[in-house]
Formats: sequence, structure tokens, C-alpha cells
Amino acid sequence: MRKIDLPEDRLETLYGAHDANLKHIELLLNVDIRTHGAQLTVAGAPADEQRAQLLFDQLRALMEEGYALDNGDVKTATELLAENADLDLRAYFMKGTDRPATRRRVNPKSVNQRKYLDAIDRFDIVFGVGPAGTGKTYLAMAQAVSCLVAKKVSRIVLARPAVEAGEKLGFLPGDLQEKVNPYLRPLYDALFDMMDSEKATRLIERGVIEVAPIAFMRGRTLNDAFVILDEAQNTTSEQMKMFLTRLGFGSKAVVTGDITQIDLPSPRMSGLVEVLKIVKDVDGIGFVYFDEKDVVRHKLVQQIVKAYEIYTNGSRSNG
Repeated sequence: MRKIDLPEDRLETLYGAHDANLKHIELLLNVDIRTHGAQLTVAGAPADEQRAQLLFDQLRALMEEGYALDNGDVKTATELLAENADLDLRAYFMKGTDRPATRRRVNPKSVNQRKYLDAIDRFDIVFGVGPAGTGKTYLAMAQAVSCLVAKKVSRIVLARPAVEAGEKLGFLPGDLQEKVNPYLRPLYDALFDMMDSEKATRLIERGVIEVAPIAFMRGRTLNDAFVILDEAQNTTSEQMKMFLTRLGFGSKAVVTGDITQIDLPSPRMSGLVEVLKIVKDVDGIGFVYFDEKDVVRHKLVQQIVKAYEIYTNGSRSNG
């Protein structure tokens, strides 16, 4: 049995609502935890007690160094140490968090989000696949802005297929730009969340940042660019091949999508579904798959995503 003292002003974050974090720790580390104000009593096998001690010691050290710990971080830290008792949480959480280019401090909120950021650093092409709310586009945007300000690339290109929910551009009012803007709005939103809106607008006007439908990529070669293809599940096979072959020297590409939300008219094959099979063995490409545990929106969203996954799998089994 071990006694662990914690900082009194951070207990709510460490313990979680209704001690949810402590219950998560008990389950993953196979220990029993009792609270006495700011002191914990941890009971279990010696190795499990040691891991719990290490967890709380490292969390306390992170907070003392100024890291803004939240509930999700406590759960992520527990999962990481459950997998690897020798892991340095400081290296995990503090790495890459100092992004002066962005308005917000961008930190991974799950194991897969950390893998995603590492993959973008390591590979020139990365596929981020998973449900909405897992940070696929947001984190890619943060990396893109960081690379631009650090002069690792000379421009950012944000692309999205203009196909959603069966709607067709011809039925929308306005000229071509006005027709496609609603489809590109999420990319603008993520960009303006990362950068001062006036600065971002100036960069867009100068062509340093380009937001466009994927069809506008045809016939181009993108050198020294950070390219993000969002909602890639709605690309056709031809569009996906065209996009990937646009990549020039000194460029990075991040392709994001949710293969459970394909809006292409039947029987068109999703370019994302197809390409994941085609390039799965190609060296130099990173693949990160997210699931409901990575959802960083309202807690009910995780449960909704999981419920849909169970329903879909059940329908396939019954079919």
C-alpha cells in the first residue's frame, strides 16, 4: 500500500468528475484507490502500485512545469503508462506543444493523436482515418501553420471534394466561388482558429494559403507546400490518384477522412477506401486510424460513434 500526496489546487482535474479519472486508473492499472483529501492510498500488486505512483508523480511534475492538464490528459497518460511503464510523459505531452505560429496551444488528447502528429513529422504523406471529432483536420492544420511560419514550406494548400449529402453544385445560388465556399467553410474555420483572421486573410489574398475544391488541383505540381485533403472519403478513385500525384519536391500531404460517412452517389468507389488498399505497403507513407476513444467533442459523441459502429457491424453480420 502506498500513500501519494497531490497538489490541493489541481484535485478536480486529477480526480475527474465524480472521480471518473480515478476509476479509469483503477481499471487500467489494476489497483484500488482511496482518497483522503489531497492524499491517495493506492493498493495492489507491488508493480501496479509502482506504476500508479509513477503516473501521479509525472502528472504532478507536468503541472509544476506549467502544462495545462485536463481530464482527457489524465486518461491518456494512464493508457500510455499501462502500455509502457518506462514512458516519460513529459516527452509525450510537452513535445511539439510550443507552437508560436498558432493562436491556441495544440496538444494531443489521445494516444492516436500523438501518433498522428509524429507521423506528420516523419512522413511526407500521411493518411488520418476515423470518425468526426478526432482532430484529424485540426491537428493537420496546426502542423501546416507551424511548418509555414518555420519556413519549412512556402505555402499551404487546403483541398476538399465539393460533394456532400447528395447535393450538387449546380443547384446552389451564386457564381462558382460562392457555390463551393460552403463546402470549404470547415477548412476556413480551422485555419482562422489557428491564425489571426486578418493575417490568414492576407496570406490567402497573396496565395500563400489556398483553399480550393480538389478539382482545382488537376494539372498542377505542388512544390514546397503543405497540402491537406479533407473529407477524402468523398473523392473518386480518379480524384485521389490525381491528388497524390500532384505532390512535388519539398512537400507534405495529409489526407483525412471518415470511411463510414461516404456521400458519393452509388456505385462510385470512394477514392480513400481504394487508396488505403493500393498504397498500404508503400514505404514512406504513414497511416493513423482513429476510433471513438479519440473523439474530443462532447462525451456523448464518443458513445454515439460507438453505437453506430456496433449497429453497422451488426447489420453486416446479419446481412
